[in-house]
Amino acid sequence: MTDVDVIEDPATAVVALDPVRARLLAELAEPRSAAMLATRVGLPRQKVNYHLRALEAHGLVRVAEERRWGGLTERLLVASAASYLVSPQALGPAAPRAASDEALSAGYVLALAARVVREVGAAQRTSAPLETLGLDTELRFADAEARAAFARDLASAVTALASRYHDPDGDEAHRLVVAVHPIPEEAP
Repeated sequence: MTDVDVIEDPATAVVALDPVRARLLAELAEPRSAAMLATRVGLPRQKVNYHLRALEAHGLVRVAEERRWGGLTERLLVASAASYLVSPQALGPAAPRAASDEALSAGYVLALAARVVREVGAAQRTSAPLETLGLDTELRFADAEARAAFARDLASAVTALASRYHDPDGDEAHRLVVAVHPIPEEAP
């Protein structure tokens, strides 16, 4: 089971975003049968089976084990990933695209985040092991002038580091994305 599976197919996104199916996916962190799930989510087993078939058809769950009980076979299913992320790619032509002249806009930052999801999701499916690096920090600025100075210093430092380590003949291209944004008050 992967930690995060990136969903790019629009039909698979629709299946995963259904509230009942999303709940079933969360419950399938460990193998469970339709009867076990029905008890946990408070739905009839037949209805749970209907949703499980849709999840299985889109590769979101798989059979973990089959048990024989007399003349019946009980299937235990498990989610294909611990969690899921719907790629903006699922929106097709309506997916965000970054315009180069909007570097200070929220739309640009969102488009960059969308590209990271799209590219890392695609690389995750084709690369093993995938070499990544993630940095995350919180900072507070005294005022707009300090924020502008930080932006200049950050751009200068990143440019210097990129120049020092970039090898045009290197074996694999990597993308570096840096985003600075206010943290919403309701964020954990």
